[in-house]
Amino acid sequence: MSRARLLILASALLFSTGGAVVKSISLSGWQVACLRSGIAALVLFLALPAARRRWSWGSVGVGVAYAATMILFVLANKLTTAANTIFLQSTAPLYILLLSPWLLKEKVHRRDVFYMLALAVGMGLFFVGAEARQATAPDPWTGNLLSTAAGVTWALTVVGMRSLGRGRSGRGENLAGLAAFQGNLFAGLFCIPFAGDLLAVSAGDWAMVGYLGAFQIGLAYVLLTSGLRDVPALEASLLLLVEPVLSPLWAWSLHGEVPASGSLVGGLVIVAATAVKTVLDARRGRRERAAGRGAVA
Repeated sequence: MSRARLLILASALLFSTGGAVVKSISLSGWQVACLRSGIAALVLFLALPAARRRWSWGSVGVGVAYAATMILFVLANKLTTAANTIFLQSTAPLYILLLSPWLLKEKVHRRDVFYMLALAVGMGLFFVGAEARQATAPDPWTGNLLSTAAGVTWALTVVGMRSLGRGRSGRGENLAGLAAFQGNLFAGLFCIPFAGDLLAVSAGDWAMVGYLGAFQIGLAYVLLTSGLRDVPALEASLLLLVEPVLSPLWAWSLHGEVPASGSLVGGLVIVAATAVKTVLDARRGRRERAAGRGAVA
């Protein structure tokens, strides 16, 4: 396996540890979100040249949407299982497809409708029946709603980056780095009034929050942006599916957290549908490019 693919796999591995580590910290969700994003913003500013690029109103809007995603992810993980959090956030493509015709003027294909239905079914399984409460998931219903909201805000982030980067070569990578920095900066600042006393944080909690900010977010994004330069979008998307697969395993191994059977089935539907759509879209793109070259010839 090439170095670039290993970098993307390593970033997905780091991303996947977020839920389990958030649950290990005794601080409130607001405190974790504040410190995690504040540390991540500093690391990204120092490590990514794109984070130091000129701001625009458009990039600020994307940063706000990403900040909401960061905060919702932490708050949801404090209330529901890590599996529910990451799987429901992974329904973002459903909202992207719904928003694309309106905001990006992109056509929705027949195949996309089947994908949307699969995601809707998968998401619905998380809300069927009453999910048992656990020590690490004391309020699954509220946590599931926050996770769903995180899927919406992540969709807005992706749509915003696509809109700003359309037709500009190399713009996508710069926007991703800038959005990651701005999002964490805005999230850290927004959470301060809700975080309470941050001076009484124990050394153990500081160590775990430091890991989240510096490694689970900061280093992961540095590795991801480096790997994306040499790995096709299809492969990168499939490699990043390691995150939703491993996240529940970390929570189970560290906390004994067991998602409901409906959640596991729903998560499987979401991941499988996303993988199939990614492959089919890549094939369609190759056919369209080949047809375009034939027409020119």
